[in-house]
Amino acid sequence: MKCDLILALDVPDEAEGMKLLQRLGHDVRWVKIGLQLFTRHGPGLVERVAALGYRIFLDLKLHDIPNTVASAVTSLASLPIDLLTIHTCGGSEMMRAAQKARDTHRPSLTLLGVTVLTSMDTATLNEVGVPGEPADQVLRLGHLARISGVGGLVCSPMELPVLRRELGSSITLVTPGVRPSGAPADDQKRALTPAEAARAGANYIVVGRPILKAADPAAAARAVIAELASA
Repeated sequence: MKCDLILALDVPDEAEGMKLLQRLGHDVRWVKIGLQLFTRHGPGLVERVAALGYRIFLDLKLHDIPNTVASAVTSLASLPIDLLTIHTCGGSEMMRAAQKARDTHRPSLTLLGVTVLTSMDTATLNEVGVPGEPADQVLRLGHLARISGVGGLVCSPMELPVLRRELGSSITLVTPGVRPSGAPADDQKRALTPAEAARAGANYIVVGRPILKAADPAAAARAVIAELASA
């Protein structure tokens, strides 16, 4: 199973992001745009990054009542995006509404259900009223997303093996919380290396700070891509 790198463009503003993309060359094919940049620069940024030849993962983690999320998917469907996140804890009705809007307005778009954020551990889940371990909640929400028609999931690399076993090979698994060997963990409490995530069944890994903060971002990205290829 091929695993691709998605660069998390988690920078303060468009100018810094574009400067970084110019330094990367053509090795990176995918870019993730999240709340930080989208709330500052809006849909136009997505179009400008896509115009450079990148495929776009728009990570907004939509979570609201079903009609509102469906309307948001409809609005975003006009953008050149390939992946879009929604929160699975919004429930099956919300996920089905989002999927119906996607089917109507942009069938090529893959909706990704966010299960448990990679910054959350058992204590954090328990704090917000969810008993058990993160893996239990991830599997519960993963099954719910699957029966709701959602085509992919965002999960910690730690849950990749069980999700592959339980949900099969057709679902797309996108994995943040990946740190190259020797890189600091930062706030990721459940992390693996790129090679480990690829071997565990990820379709995509999301890497930000280890590339963004590197002295040579292009070299850091190539190292991650080489590690994926070796896996």
